[in-house]
Amino acid sequence: MAEHRNGNAKPSDKNAAGAPSAYMINLDNFQKRLKVFYSHWKEHKSEFWGASDVLAIASPPASDDLRYLKSSALNIWLLGYEFPETIMVFMEKQIHFLCTQKKASLLGTLKKSAKEAVNLEIVIHVKAKSDDGSALMGEIFQDIQSQSDSPIVGYIAREAPEGRLLETWAEKLKSSTFQLSDITNGFSELFSVKDGTELTNVKKAAYLTSSVMKHLVVPKLEKIIDEEKKVSHSSLMDDTEKAILDPAKVKVKLKAENVDICYPPIFQSGGEFDLKPSASSNDEDLYYDSTSVIICAIGSRYNSYCSNIARTFLIDANATQSKAYEVLLKAHEAAIGALKAGNKVSAVYQAAVLVVERDAPEFASHLTKSAGTGIGLEFRESGLNLNARNDRVLKPGMVFNVSLGFQNLQSETNNPKTKMFSLLLADTVIVNEKAAEVVTSISSKLVKDVAYSFNEEEEEEERPKVKAESNGTEALLSKATLRSDNQEMSKEELRRQHQAELARQKNEETARRLAGGGSAAGDGRGSAKASSDLIAYKNVNDIPQSRELMIQIDQKNEAVLLPIHGSMVPFHIATIKSVSSQQDGKTCYIRIFFNVPGTPFNPPDANSLKFQGSIYLKEVSFRSKDSRHISEVVQLIKTLRRQVASRESERAERATLVTQEKLQLAGSKFKPIRLTDLWIRPVFGGRGRKLPGTLEGHANGFRYSTSRPNERVDIMYGNIKHAFFQPAEKEMITLLHFHLHNHIMVGNKKTKDVQFYVEVMDVVQTLGGGKRSANDPDEIEEEQRERDRKNKINLGFNNFVNRVNDLWGQPQFKGLDLEFDQPLRELGFHGVPHKASAFIVPTSSCLVELIETPFLVITLSEIEIVNLERVGLGQKNFDMTIVFKDFKRDVLRIDSIPSSSLDGIKEWLDTTDLKYYESRLNLNWRPILKTITDDPEKFIEDGGWEFLNMEASDSDSENSEESDQGYEPSDVQSESVSEEEDDESESLVESDEDEDEDSEDDSEEEKGKTWEELEREASNADREKGDESESEEDRKRRKIKAFGKSRVPDRRDVRSVPSKRPKLR
Repeated sequence: MAEHRNGNAKPSDKNAAGAPSAYMINLDNFQKRLKVFYSHWKEHKSEFWGASDVLAIASPPASDDLRYLKSSALNIWLLGYEFPETIMVFMEKQIHFLCTQKKASLLGTLKKSAKEAVNLEIVIHVKAKSDDGSALMGEIFQDIQSQSDSPIVGYIAREAPEGRLLETWAEKLKSSTFQLSDITNGFSELFSVKDGTELTNVKKAAYLTSSVMKHLVVPKLEKIIDEEKKVSHSSLMDDTEKAILDPAKVKVKLKAENVDICYPPIFQSGGEFDLKPSASSNDEDLYYDSTSVIICAIGSRYNSYCSNIARTFLIDANATQSKAYEVLLKAHEAAIGALKAGNKVSAVYQAAVLVVERDAPEFASHLTKSAGTGIGLEFRESGLNLNARNDRVLKPGMVFNVSLGFQNLQSETNNPKTKMFSLLLADTVIVNEKAAEVVTSISSKLVKDVAYSFNEEEEEEERPKVKAESNGTEALLSKATLRSDNQEMSKEELRRQHQAELARQKNEETARRLAGGGSAAGDGRGSAKASSDLIAYKNVNDIPQSRELMIQIDQKNEAVLLPIHGSMVPFHIATIKSVSSQQDGKTCYIRIFFNVPGTPFNPPDANSLKFQGSIYLKEVSFRSKDSRHISEVVQLIKTLRRQVASRESERAERATLVTQEKLQLAGSKFKPIRLTDLWIRPVFGGRGRKLPGTLEGHANGFRYSTSRPNERVDIMYGNIKHAFFQPAEKEMITLLHFHLHNHIMVGNKKTKDVQFYVEVMDVVQTLGGGKRSANDPDEIEEEQRERDRKNKINLGFNNFVNRVNDLWGQPQFKGLDLEFDQPLRELGFHGVPHKASAFIVPTSSCLVELIETPFLVITLSEIEIVNLERVGLGQKNFDMTIVFKDFKRDVLRIDSIPSSSLDGIKEWLDTTDLKYYESRLNLNWRPILKTITDDPEKFIEDGGWEFLNMEASDSDSENSEESDQGYEPSDVQSESVSEEEDDESESLVESDEDEDEDSEDDSEEEKGKTWEELEREASNADREKGDESESEEDRKRRKIKAFGKSRVPDRRDVRSVPSKRPKLR
């Protein structure tokens, strides 16, 4: 009986699988497609259908083998089922079916629909099981003969007859007087453009295929390589096939009965590669040593519609392999980009060839001879090969398996299993009116996602092995030690060579950018906005009249009315700088200070330039006997001034914001992706209790909202520069962090960083309540609850991130290049990026610190160079200075990094292709960058950044005084002093706080001695009675040691410097 492969046809009775009533043909679908079939046949009769008057299609018996036949495709496309051993003959006014009784009863339901659709009569010839159907075939032949004197009968010439029925039919057809014509091209053209239902089936198949690749194959390969397991290609094939046939294993909600494989999954490695779809997975073990290549290809079907994907994974790739993959990726993207309605099919392959010939002509001869084929009910649709000779025109609704590769390239290695390698990329792509849609895009093919590096770990593992082996004789020890040293030297030498190459590239890149004026990318220190005219009252009549001459506050007009010479004179609250009151006995004084342009901390604004000849009032004092009224006035002025300042500050911030697109809320078809009970940083303003909120992912952005209507933030996907997901490991919070291109307002705060987080456990815990045993059941249970809560929260965040990543993988977001990045804790280090110490962690594209505020997010692609300062023997810590490509942007300093992290940071910088230098002192970077931007040509002529090269500078140190004038190093104290002087002009409040902090630090240092030290000091003083100068010297030395080596004493105060040499007495 017909195989049930179409989801549109549903069995009415599952228990009666063989009964006619178990299947139902979708009559609406049949009518629609029968009309399309007949109209296409009539319209293109001569062009594609061989001028046939009759079309005869014979379906072979059922088979367990995977095969793709035009006859079976027609059955499924038109009827929804595959009807084995059935002959269909399409005539102008009739359709004849020759089949068994069970199939005839199902086909009989089509008679009415065929009559309504195209006015056709369906004639069914029922044969017995033992009958070869010869007599019935004679009846059909008579009806064919009645069509015309010499009818042309179209048939599928490439399908060989199978079984007794089809062999008899083929013999009768050939021995007849009919003229025969091949109609393969007609069906290829008919099936090439898919309707909406067909495209939905292709998309579902593609989603399953790419999900298996992303969520099963890639993690499985990573685990095998990481744990160094031996697993055969055929074993991987079996596991992958099982996952396709059971979609629930990869969390895909498709019914298993509607799913099948297109071909057995293909896994290849170890130098033996076949890029044909007919390739198979052998029994050899997966080979993943250095410079090896692994090719994986998967195809799945949904309701008989095919999809395909292929990915290549590179293990410790060398230069040839990396270049070949990058070129192939560009060529593959070019081929997909050429899949536009109206283009010729040949343009797709030509686009790929152009990329290869331009970027790597040496690989051109190894490129596959086509860029793929059409795909649908058949895995390879004939007539739609993406080669250089196909001149058919692309139409919307066509679907292609875009498959491109390099066959048998040679690698620069002596290993026979990696000397020859091949690369393959394949995706399922739908042609649309505009851009093509890659429906397998959720499985990434970017270099960063398919290239793996394991050399570093292997070297780290080899070194301890060598040391372990060296515990024998003295001779063995020396050999092992030398071997270990050589390994260490070779690794350092490789890093030095790579850094030298980076230095050359960086100087060339900097020269090009400076020549093109690229350093002036942006200042980041925008000029202050000129204040507008301050108007409290438009005319005199608006001033409120008062019988009493006393100070009044007009909240509505934001003015203070002062009695001067018998009149009430208004002053806008923005003109008042400060107000204070003082009581002297029964008399109370109030002093009001005004903003006067030109005085310290009051830079000239637009108004001062407008009224240059005016005389400004600086201060007004009043005396009163009503102390209560004076204190009330002072309070009201301060409150009003604070409100207006806050409002104007927010208005100024909003004025500089970039206008964002409007959030498109998810409709009924697309449910928003939700994550609940989140806190936000920065927090909303207001004095009310803080409330958690919900983050929702909509069509073009996120929305975070609490139960309060005014607490809402929209973050557009297009405004997100970086997205981070950091699960709680050693931290107290699990978080999502978004670093934006343009500022947005969160409450009344302007920010480029927005974070949503959940506390996985209480940050503050109550201490006390007596000692509790480590084996206390309550304690153990509480710890287990905390672990479960942390795991549950991390899992919820992880599910949200995966769903958003899948959404961002859709074609409309391809240009944004968005994906959640996860910090790599093992590469992290401690440092002081702002004021407090923090744990700073690299990601694949950034350097971040997301726990302490203010947050730190540095994009690696924006970094020019990194200078490691105060690096030297005996130093417990060092500083990292990051110089950005925009030279008008201040450098970023991360201070007090432990020296134990130095090698790890160097290795990380080197692997991310960032050029770093080392210096023994801190450099004053502002004059350095100013010198570069003032005279970029001289900077390039003098060797670019090589003035920072410590090894080169040491060799030329004797003659370096003149050449280093523009790059004069400064000590820590002078830099901090200059920074304090700069900061002093910003705010008096900040300077007061700094003084308080300094005084607290000093007081803590005075209290730094323990009781034992004090007792020892007292006993020494008692013993040595008179030798007070020596004990004072020791006390100063101890104090300076406690103060820290990194802080240099002020050289202007000679008394504060301890004597380095003992005094001669």
